[in-house]
Amino acid sequence: MNRSSAPAESEKKRIIMKKKYGVCFGFLAMGLAIAGAPLARAQNRMEANGAGGVSEAGKTSASVATAASSPADLDRRVEELEKELVELRSEMAARKQAEEAPAATPAVTLAQDKPADAKPPEKITLAGLLGPNTISGFVDTYYQYNYNHPVSKAVDFRGFDVRSKDISLNMIELILDKAPDPMGGLEGRTGYHVSLGFGDAMNIVNSSDPGNGSFGTAKFGGGFAQYLKEGYFSYLAPVGKGLQVDVGKFVTPMGAEVIESKDNWNYSRGLLFTYAIPFYHFGARAKYTFNDKYNVTGFVVNGWNNIVDNNSGKTYGFSFVGNPTKKVSYTINYLAGPETTPTGAFAPPVDAEDFWRQTWDAVVIYNPNAKLSLMANFDYGRGDRTTPLLTVPPVYWTGGALYAKYALTANDYVAARYEYFEDHDGFTTGQLPRTHFNEVTATYQHTLATHLLTRFEYRRDMSQFPLYELSTFNPIKHQDTVSLGLIFLFSSADAK
Repeated sequence: MNRSSAPAESEKKRIIMKKKYGVCFGFLAMGLAIAGAPLARAQNRMEANGAGGVSEAGKTSASVATAASSPADLDRRVEELEKELVELRSEMAARKQAEEAPAATPAVTLAQDKPADAKPPEKITLAGLLGPNTISGFVDTYYQYNYNHPVSKAVDFRGFDVRSKDISLNMIELILDKAPDPMGGLEGRTGYHVSLGFGDAMNIVNSSDPGNGSFGTAKFGGGFAQYLKEGYFSYLAPVGKGLQVDVGKFVTPMGAEVIESKDNWNYSRGLLFTYAIPFYHFGARAKYTFNDKYNVTGFVVNGWNNIVDNNSGKTYGFSFVGNPTKKVSYTINYLAGPETTPTGAFAPPVDAEDFWRQTWDAVVIYNPNAKLSLMANFDYGRGDRTTPLLTVPPVYWTGGALYAKYALTANDYVAARYEYFEDHDGFTTGQLPRTHFNEVTATYQHTLATHLLTRFEYRRDMSQFPLYELSTFNPIKHQDTVSLGLIFLFSSADAK
């Protein structure tokens, strides 16, 4: 390199340093433009300096111009400018954090005031207030049309649906219940069940109880249990899988049908339910569960349909329930005991307790698939005498029923029933001579809502003799009816 080129190189370096300084100053200006408040302060200072005739920018430019000839000074000034830019950025971040802090403070305060494990208050419900007790029941009403048009508007040989051309109350039931709990200690092992009923069905169920007739009126006050369908207390003894003892009034274990319409496949009750078996018993029963497939219950009761016993003898029996498979279940019931009411016609050694009534009942259910269910019921009873003489043969009755139910949808099903019942001596139906009855029923159920059931039913009753009332007062051998049932269900377990 020659001497003549030295001034040119120096000038070149000076130009490069100016460009570098200009770039750094540009970064500084950008930082001041982004910072709101710092830039405002810088502008104020510039205006104040401008009033004196010299601005800070002017001073800086002058200093830079003065020191432009020294590369070391330029480097030092660039470093100072970079530091100032860093400081301005820090000031901007601090101001931004200070502006956002008030909005965040309430959220932090609320989080500190509320415990981490705090739970929302529990909603109070009726089920929660009742605890292990439940209140449930239903309202069952119907309208029925008898094509025989009887003058009395009655429907002959029926269990509960005995009215025609009337909007009728079959039954209102109110149930208070507490089931025994094997895990609840001594108190938890006790329970109770009280069921009160009102309507035609309840009147018919209790109509033959001696406690509600002349016998009961004389000694115990007639009608004291007119509206009591069931009422018993329970104790679950810690024996094996569990031995439950109930004492009081309870419905019979016999039959394929029960008193409550909602628990039957058809709306009307069949002939076997009405004439072949009892409605209820009063006494004690003990149920032992062997496993989830088999259980047996033993009975010691006053007899058939009587809280107040009509004689000094007791009726004994058992009920065996089996569920060998998921598709098949069966129940076998047996009751035996004296049921005849003593009269002055009996003289020693012949007594009412010498005539024991024996009743067999069997029910088999088969479910071939999820939609179809089949059921069969058979009943046989004998033993009572129509006269006090032992030489007179005992009366007997027998009958059978077949049922089928098919689910169309989750809310709809159709059901059919056929029955045959023979009252050999006219003992249960009061019809002489020997009479047999047939009936066929078709039922359609539609669930309008979870707790509202509707049933439409057609039924034809037949007998070998003309027994069914007609509008002309001349009875005929058959009776056709259609009925519409409406059942509303309720339970405290569903209360919200």
